[in-house]
Amino acid sequence: MSRSRINGNFIDRTFSIVANILLGIIPTTSGEKKAFTYYRDEYKKEYITEPYEIVISQVRFFRKEFFYSDRGEQAILEGDSEIAEDWFNKAAEYWKQAIALTPDNYIEARNWLKITKRFKLE
Repeated sequence: MSRSRINGNFIDRTFSIVANILLGIIPTTSGEKKAFTYYRDEYKKEYITEPYEIVISQVRFFRKEFFYSDRGEQAILEGDSEIAEDWFNKAAEYWKQAIALTPDNYIEARNWLKITKRFKLE
């Protein structure tokens, strides 16, 4: 087995272990865990050179985005569409940043931004 393949497997295993630990210690809802697991699995498909930094930044990003989205949904249930719109706009800002960093990823987020007219996509 080549050295690069051995290193790649080590990186994948390390990434998975760190992501699972973080997912276990950070208080999250089942929906957040499901989404984080999906994105973690997507990252495992790509070559990652600095897995620790990526995991930490993704946890911070997704916690904020899910927090804003959840608050927006809660405001809708409470009948406050103006507050909901503010929360969804904050979530949209995070998605825009993620898309700017990796334009080929986050297809569902791109579609949501396009449908809700929060972002002009190419």
